[in-house]
This record gives sequence, structure tokens and C-alpha cells, in this order.
Amino acid sequence: MVRRRIIVHGRVQGVGFRYALARAAGTRGAAGWARNRADGTLEAVFEGGPEAVDSLVRFSGEGPRGSDVERVEVVEEEPEGLTRFDIR
Repeated sequence: MVRRRIIVHGRVQGVGFRYALARAAGTRGAAGWARNRADGTLEAVFEGGPEAVDSLVRFSGEGPRGSDVERVEVVEEEPEGLTRFDIR
């Protein structure tokens, strides 16, 4: 089990990014959450197997249709044992 916190910069709000992450996490069997931040970025946490989490981080670098990702900051954290994916 691994955990990554990401901050996604670019055009990432108003394009369904959080919902796309929730769907992607569900298909990969990962947990976590995603939220829009006041500064226009998107913050998300992923927990799960290393392959699932790495896949979500890669997906975040591309984003859903309509997004324009400039960069993704990634920080490793200790897993908390999350069991679902929430949109905040």
C-alpha cells in the first residue's frame, strides 16, 4: 500500500477532473479524494497498490478532455487506510 498527494496545475477546474479521477480510481481499485483549491489548482490523494497509484499519477498528468495540465507536483506520504474515493 502506497500513498501519493498531488497538486495539478493548469486548466484543471471546471472540466470534470475530480470526477474523472474518481472513475479512474474506481477502475484501478484505489482510494483517496480530490478537491479544487482556491488558487485554481486541483489537489488529490491516492492510496492503493503501487501500480494503481502510479497509474493515477500518470493519468493526472494528462487529465480528462478539456483540461490542460501544466505540471503535477507529487509527494509521497504514509497511507492512512482509506477505503473509498471522495470528491470534496
